[in-house]
Amino acid sequence: MKSSMLAESRSDRLFNGVNAVVLTLFLIAVLYPLIFIVSASFSDPLAVMSGKVWLYPVKPTLAGYEAVFKHNLIGRSFLNSIFYTAAGTAVNVVMTILAAYPLARRDFYGRQPILFLFLFTMLFSGGLIPSYLLVKELGMLNTAWAMIIPGALGVWNMIVTRAYFQTTIPDELLEAAQIDGCNDFSFVRKIVIPLSGPIIAVIALFYGVAHWNQYFTALIFLNDRELYPLQLVLRDILVKNQISPLMISDVTEMSRRQALSELLKYSLIVVATLPLMAVYPFVQKHFIKGVMIGSLKG
Repeated sequence: MKSSMLAESRSDRLFNGVNAVVLTLFLIAVLYPLIFIVSASFSDPLAVMSGKVWLYPVKPTLAGYEAVFKHNLIGRSFLNSIFYTAAGTAVNVVMTILAAYPLARRDFYGRQPILFLFLFTMLFSGGLIPSYLLVKELGMLNTAWAMIIPGALGVWNMIVTRAYFQTTIPDELLEAAQIDGCNDFSFVRKIVIPLSGPIIAVIALFYGVAHWNQYFTALIFLNDRELYPLQLVLRDILVKNQISPLMISDVTEMSRRQALSELLKYSLIVVATLPLMAVYPFVQKHFIKGVMIGSLKG
């Protein structure tokens, strides 16, 4: 049997070789900082401060993680961040779909003026003080809702989702569903959402990362330390371990404290990013799934 594969020309082999080298360099450029951060977080503080850590941990120790997890609010803040991320992402996704689908319908009267109002909020806002006063008047100040409701809808994510609905959900599918007696809510629930797995996964990831990393909102709206998210507690740990040379007269003690402060930076990065890195592989598979293949037959 004759092989159907064409032999690669010299230029093709050269291109593939250069492409492999360039991609390998990009991989190293992205992967090395991650390896360095993890290695530094497990290394001796003085080794980190003196620059001895390059690839592997030097004099492995858990001093950085012990300093992080001995904080009395670390467990509570971790649970708070999980709640804010899960509840906030759920609210965000629901609000985004409810706003994007009607604006994607060509028969929706007044969709252009409404879309303009959404876009207007991307360019202009009341500012920090009016936002604070609004949250206060709504009775959400110093409550968990202050971390969820003010950012319930991301306009940019809504626009991306709207574009996905326009290009992926054909009008013929809606007409066929209406002929079978399906109303708009049933169409969204039974057809649009199951066929929109990739975009839902993408916006859920974007919203989830934003909720997990937010600390400024908590800094403004929360006074109760029991409601603090993880990022705010980690920031508090880092700030408290930063010292001034004027605070300590003993050179040895000052060097040790500075080394521990440097080590904490890497430990805090690992603690803050590990949950998201663990979740990402389960979401990434939806990015390339062709859910529309076979949904329509000509």
